[in-house]
Amino acid sequence: MRLGIDLGGTKTELLALAPGGAEVFRRRIATPRDYDGLLAALAALVESADAELGARGSVGVAIPGSESFEDARIKNANTVFLNGRPLRADLERVLRRDVRLANDANCFALSEAGDGAAAGAHCVFGVIAGTGVGGGVVIGGRVLGGAHGVGGEWGHIPLPAMTDAERADSRACYCGKRDCLETWCSGPFLEREFARVTGREAPLMRIAASDGAEERALIGRLADRLARALATMVNILDPDTIVMGGGLSNIARLYDELPPLVEHYAFNLGGPVTIVRNKHGDSSGVRGAAWLWPE
Repeated sequence: MRLGIDLGGTKTELLALAPGGAEVFRRRIATPRDYDGLLAALAALVESADAELGARGSVGVAIPGSESFEDARIKNANTVFLNGRPLRADLERVLRRDVRLANDANCFALSEAGDGAAAGAHCVFGVIAGTGVGGGVVIGGRVLGGAHGVGGEWGHIPLPAMTDAERADSRACYCGKRDCLETWCSGPFLEREFARVTGREAPLMRIAASDGAEERALIGRLADRLARALATMVNILDPDTIVMGGGLSNIARLYDELPPLVEHYAFNLGGPVTIVRNKHGDSSGVRGAAWLWPE
């Protein structure tokens, strides 16, 4: 039995997968607001799953950051009370078993590469684009974490080939740098840009569904920015499949517009890139966490 935990900023979910990948147990709680409370809540979640299933499961955890390879402490987490903490060691102590951790975008990519929209593909780039922007790389069924645990973090590359208008509107990122992709392609940024241009406020999906000129122009600019950044990743990885996740993955026109744009910006591909919507939706992170322990 494999247990996956998706540790989110507001909610935490546990999922149990039977051999073969069938879902047999799921439970969701509000994420505690402090570290000790989180450890206690995760211990209770795992104990309840073990008791319900009558089996002791392996545990994988999707985290909103990464684990330092130097001292095994968490870094780059937007759930800030995790930063600097030895989360894996503490979980292994309270759960009394080995634990595997991976960035939540990596878990998303692993899930979709395993039995999702990119099943069977050798090289998969998973894109998270919603409240923030991130990514994960899976090659041959294994997450490519990199030498420092930040493999695939394309949300913090500078927006490539910036236009004069974009350079004039340079943006600070929470990471301390400027003009990261996340500052130009996240859902909240697009909603703010729409309000600035039109004087009207609207949620992202209403903007995307509208046929108005301003709305179509905004989504067109989004597609062009995403394509420039995806072309950079394609030039490096040349993935078999790119899987889109997060709120922006629900914008249907992106699947028509992105492939030819990425081909245009990339290096002599000779054919459009395969870009697909995720299969497992919000469950991909927790499923990928469970898949950190292969059968």
